Amino acid sequence: MIIAQIDVNGETTDVLVPVELWQQLISSINSDNVSGLAWIDEQESKVQILADLQESVRQAAVGQTFPVSELWDDIEA
Repeated sequence: MIIAQIDVNGETTDVLVPVELWQQLISSINSDNVSGLAWIDEQESKVQILADLQESVRQAAVGQTFPVSELWDDIEA
């Protein structure tokens, strides 16, 4: 998993985060203590999850990828 980080000069750099640490961070954010899934994920059908995954794989295969710096542009806090 790659995330953005700011170095001492204020420049954005990419860093690798171990998968185990990333999973711990994600599970601690907005998760259900029983299943470990976020509420919205609990409500999504397996058919929709599979369709989303298939679309993501298709996009990656044809080179439709996005820079890490753009992943959260449309998300409001």
